[in-house]
Order: sequence, then C-alpha cells, then structure tokens
Amino acid sequence: MATYLLKQRVISFQPKQLTGIRNMATLKDVALRLRSVKNIQKITKSMKMVSAAKFAKAERDLRSARSYGEGAAALYKSMELDSEEKKPNHMMIALCSDRGLCGAVHSSICRVIKSDLADTSDTNTKLILVGDKARAQLQRLHRSRFLLVFTDYGRKPPQFVEAAHIAREILSNDFQFETADLVYNKFRSVISYETIKEPLRSVDVIANNEKILSYDDVDHEVVRSYQEFALANTIYAAMKDGAASEQSARMTAMDNASKNAGEMIDSLTLTYNRTRQAVITRELIEIISGAAALE
Repeated sequence: MATYLLKQRVISFQPKQLTGIRNMATLKDVALRLRSVKNIQKITKSMKMVSAAKFAKAERDLRSARSYGEGAAALYKSMELDSEEKKPNHMMIALCSDRGLCGAVHSSICRVIKSDLADTSDTNTKLILVGDKARAQLQRLHRSRFLLVFTDYGRKPPQFVEAAHIAREILSNDFQFETADLVYNKFRSVISYETIKEPLRSVDVIANNEKILSYDDVDHEVVRSYQEFALANTIYAAMKDGAASEQSARMTAMDNASKNAGEMIDSLTLTYNRTRQAVITRELIEIISGAAALE
C-alpha cells in the first residue's frame, strides 16, 4: 500500500488484485465474440444471396426499361439543348432509395450534388430527393433547398407508376425551373456503375425552342403532355439503372463483408485455441505444483 501527501490530504491507493493478465481477453470473451462474428457472417451471406436474386431480376428489367430513357433523351438531343448553360432557376433530382448496406451508391450521388451546389452558389437551385438516404445526407447543410422529398422507395422494384407520380409532382410544383439535372447511378457491370447527371428542360424552354416552333400545329398543352411523358420515361429508366446498381453494389458489399468476417473468424479461432491452451497449461502447472508440495 502506498500513501501520498497532497495538499494536506492523505490519499491511500490500494490496487485491486488482478485476476489475469492486463488487456488480455478471457476465454469467455473470445468465445462470445467468435459466436457473434459467426452470426454476422450468416447474415451477410444471406443478404448476398438475396441481393444476387434481386440483381438478376433488376438486370432483366433494365434491358427493356433503357429504351424508355433513350427515346426521351433523343428529344433533348434533337433540339440541341445539352449545350445550354444553367439558368438562374435550377433543379436537381437525386434518385436514391431508403435502403443502405450497398457501398457508396447513395453517397456518390450526394457527393455530386454537393459539388454542384458549391460551384453554382449564385443560382437558385432547389432539390428533389427520391429516397430517405439522400434526405439524411443532405439535410444538415442544404435543408433550405429541399423542394420535394419522396420516401418509402426502394423496398420493391421500381414501377412506372412511381416515375409518373414523381414527374407529375415536379411539373405541377410552384417552382418554375428552367433547367434541371437528374442525378443517378448508371449501371455498367456487376462490379461497376457511374454516377451521371442527365440534363432536363422545362416545358417553356422546349416550347420556345426554334425546332418546336417550326411546327405550327403544336400548342402548349401538347408540349406539356409530351414533356410529362418524356420526364416519366427518363425517371423510370434512371430508376431501373439505380436499382440494378444498388443490388450489384449490395451484393459486392455483402461478399466483402462475408470475406472479412471469415478472416476475423480465423483470427479469433486461433486466439481462442491459444487462450484455451494457456488455461489448460496453467491448470496443469497448478496441479503438478500442488502435488509436488504435498510430497
């Protein structure tokens, strides 16, 4: 026992008796951790199998859905609208989902939006977010820019009804945008995707285009109806691309998690065996020492 005098006060330190080696996990702790890692590995393997089945379906749906987006993109390309600069009233649409555990699928979209907002701080940019993950990542810094937020999305395969609802809400909103960007993940392969910005234009921009004005019998209602249909097609194709990218990324992430869990299980098994052998050796030494003391 050690005693120290500090500011006229006597403080006694009585160190507790140590039951084992410092910072050394007991056999029970290692066994509990090993069991938990094995349970986590079972979950990640199951999620990988589920994602693989969902990815196969999403990839099949994507083949037929891409024609919708290509037809809508042909409109903007024929009007040569891609070269236009951003107008003061700008809109960005983020296509994410409510589900996580899929790598950087959602964060890459939010990263593109944050970078674009930093570069165009002088424009009146509003955000339309599809999926709760985009809202969670952007609300801290850019909550004032939120225009519409769509949640409860991503648990089931995308449907055209959902895309049509989003397009209808965008065009019927009070915010009169002139240019817009649809930010989503374009599926490339099982192990890769690309976050791109698809340019969109408002009804007034399309109606006042020189190539549209060459048709005398095209009125504003026809242009609006076609714009709503083209916007729904673009969003629907982007949803299918995003769903395939998300499922492939989740499948890859769960595969990596299962491999990491396997490496951790091997390490913990080795630690468990060493700790167990040390306990057995210590008990044998105590028994032999006790028997020798009795002789």
